[in-house]
Amino acid sequence: MPAQAVVASDLLRGYETAARAQSPAFQGFSADRGGRLFRTPQGGEWSCASCHGETPTGPGRHAKTAKVIQPLAPAANPQRFTDAAQVEKWFRRNCGDVLRRECTVQEKGDILSWLVSVK
Repeated sequence: MPAQAVVASDLLRGYETAARAQSPAFQGFSADRGGRLFRTPQGGEWSCASCHGETPTGPGRHAKTAKVIQPLAPAANPQRFTDAAQVEKWFRRNCGDVLRRECTVQEKGDILSWLVSVK
């Protein structure tokens, strides 16, 4: 059976539900916090922007392999964030590379909130 397509707002609702279940003190996601997390090196020398570019509406380039990465922002690449399993796979992999751990639900929601806000 084919996977059902989703949109970023569906993913954000799911992350919000998970965040509320983890912490009754959850206050919502922040696009500002997500943008800072995206651009700031974490746990090592890399940030998300190291590969995806400072402006996620343009193509990026992997810092080690130099492979071109299609734009990350849904405004520039409508195919982004349409498969929940793929989104989780890439968050797991990229958070491991950048943060050297898995992203929290709060971090995922913040980053996705920022990416959706980028036009």
